Amino acid sequence: MPYVTNLGVKIYWEEHGSGEPVLMIMGLSFTLDMWHRTLPLIARTRRALVFDNRGVGRSDVPGGPYSIPGMAEDAKAVLDAAGVDGAHVIGASMGGMIAQELALRHPSRVKSLILACTSCGGLRAKFPQPSRFRNQASWPAQTPQDRILAFNPLLYHPGTPPERIEEDNRIRLRWHPTPRGYLNQLIAILRWSSYGRLPRISVPTLIVHGDSDVIVPPENAAILARRIPNAQVRMIPAAGHIFTTDQPELSHRWLLDFFQGRKETSTNGLSGDSQGATSI
Repeated sequence: MPYVTNLGVKIYWEEHGSGEPVLMIMGLSFTLDMWHRTLPLIARTRRALVFDNRGVGRSDVPGGPYSIPGMAEDAKAVLDAAGVDGAHVIGASMGGMIAQELALRHPSRVKSLILACTSCGGLRAKFPQPSRFRNQASWPAQTPQDRILAFNPLLYHPGTPPERIEEDNRIRLRWHPTPRGYLNQLIAILRWSSYGRLPRISVPTLIVHGDSDVIVPPENAAILARRIPNAQVRMIPAAGHIFTTDQPELSHRWLLDFFQGRKETSTNGLSGDSQGATSI
């Protein structure tokens, strides 16, 4: 099993497929296994690099607190270990924050960005409503399965087929994070912001967001789009935070279209879709 060590922390990573490299960065508490719907599609035509962030899965769970810049250096270490000078980067949720930081700290290593269900962090970001998290108040006393079930209404659209959610649940239960790993990742999110630096991102950027996202409200997509030059936006209808489970066909079509260079730009500089996804 491949590992790379960054400042004494072992990071587990894998590669799948061949061709142009794509680095895929997962979000808070999730392992690389939660790319299970997207990874096979990317790996058909590209070399997909995936890894477990520090604090979860097969990577080390060091003492904290963690930082988004430190986790971006973990991502760079994966590129180094794979012998990749530059890659297209997809980041989901916290992974989107890490992707932004990687592009800002190491611009020569990032060819393009897909920022999925993420934000700029800090006080300029749009935060979720606290009342949505009442059922998570007893999180420390819950079993892993109870925690997963309690969070599901926050992660998925109500219309998502239950069998898809159950498939995700099995993966999340198999690689459920320790409290230390989860909290240290959460602290990294709360202490970070990219808002003032976003205009420095010059690579092609696609922002993808579910229009019913409760965890990271969809207003965050507009904030990123205003700050990143020439960014495209795709809003996925009837989709929550994990939009690749809620709307796999539509969301994956937009990801693949972006890689293939098919752009439909509206007059305000953002992107629209006559077949489902909308601009903001």
